[in-house]
Amino acid sequence: MNEKRARGLFIAGTDTGVGKTRVAATIARTLIASGVRVGVYKPAASGCERRRGVLVSEDAVELWEAAGKPLTLEQVCPQRFVAPLAPHLAARAEGSEIDARLLRSGLAVWQRNADIVLIEGAGGLMSPLGDDEYVGDLALEFGYGVVIVAPNKLGVINQTLQTLVTAAVFRGGLDVVGIVLNHVQSNARTDPSIKSNRAELEHRAEAPVLAELGYNTKKFDKPIDWMALATAGKPTEPVRTHRKAAKTRRGNAKGKMKNEK
Repeated sequence: MNEKRARGLFIAGTDTGVGKTRVAATIARTLIASGVRVGVYKPAASGCERRRGVLVSEDAVELWEAAGKPLTLEQVCPQRFVAPLAPHLAARAEGSEIDARLLRSGLAVWQRNADIVLIEGAGGLMSPLGDDEYVGDLALEFGYGVVIVAPNKLGVINQTLQTLVTAAVFRGGLDVVGIVLNHVQSNARTDPSIKSNRAELEHRAEAPVLAELGYNTKKFDKPIDWMALATAGKPTEPVRTHRKAAKTRRGNAKGKMKNEK
């Protein structure tokens, strides 16, 4: 008999620092309030702080607390690094390497112990996780629907549309279930685009704008059925197979460039 696996959502951003953790934590609190068992997973984090000899990711703590402290904080984010760099570079700054297998296998415990798992990627879809890998690779391999978090400020239209284009063409395409517009400023006095960004995104983006999260608030502007949006996911490829595929893609791309010359 096949073991039932949790549904899930992959939370990605248009950039780093756009509020992915805040949005994911708000989704978690919403689901918990409706009696759903929520798992939270952040495959890797950099810019962590050392407390009593232990590296701590503030993002992981926020996610864990929002989900009601399921399992352990270590399982929320098993790979943590000090330097505020892309995770694989932060690992190398410490004389180590990011564990590509653990990035993937760390999800399994949450799939077994939750009704839904919220996965927070590091930065945007094209943020690197290794010499050949990107955050988008994890989103693709996990197979969950992607929620794009976009900051409600000047420039968000371009950033969001570029992210959607990336999602559409990355390794055959990612399934974007919607956009959450996160308010990162208290008012529109210094940035009038705050008032028009949503309407512009609704007009131009193929993915729906699901909701807005107001500045310093803990609730979305309207109720969203996150369980209905969550997808079942799929088994991940073995790391060795994935890297081989990445090398094959690079080889094919180089061959195509030579033929075009």
